[in-house]
Amino acid sequence: MPHTPMPSDAEAFTFLTSDPPHTGKLATVRLDGSPHVAPVWFAVDGFSLVFTTNEDTLKGRAIRRDPRVALCVDDERPPFSFVTVNGVVEVSEDPADLLHWATVIGGRYMGGERAQEYGARNGVPGELLCRLRPTRIVSAFNVSD
Repeated sequence: MPHTPMPSDAEAFTFLTSDPPHTGKLATVRLDGSPHVAPVWFAVDGFSLVFTTNEDTLKGRAIRRDPRVALCVDDERPPFSFVTVNGVVEVSEDPADLLHWATVIGGRYMGGERAQEYGARNGVPGELLCRLRPTRIVSAFNVSD
């Protein structure tokens, strides 16, 4: 079988911003060291992935304790593609940034006509704005071809 070069980070970020958007699967580590995976909606901001979570969720507590995470985003339709991003999450509770990104993310997944609704719902105190800064990106496209 001929060698297929790994896609570039630019190609990976093109996939991550594709429409329709794919849900990310965020992996964190529980207090006892066991893995935890949860779905997240996200948006891309430059070379970062941005998502929100409540500070009292398992993933919110895990990120505060250990900001190292992995996020897998895949297209489950043939010919199948995926991007996995390992990195470190920076957390912010800035109200203006939180409302802005909650609105952007809500619009991305639910459509522009519902963006404000989702921003108001998810851009509130108790929510964390999480910015995943990649340290490693692995991707493969059209894996069944």
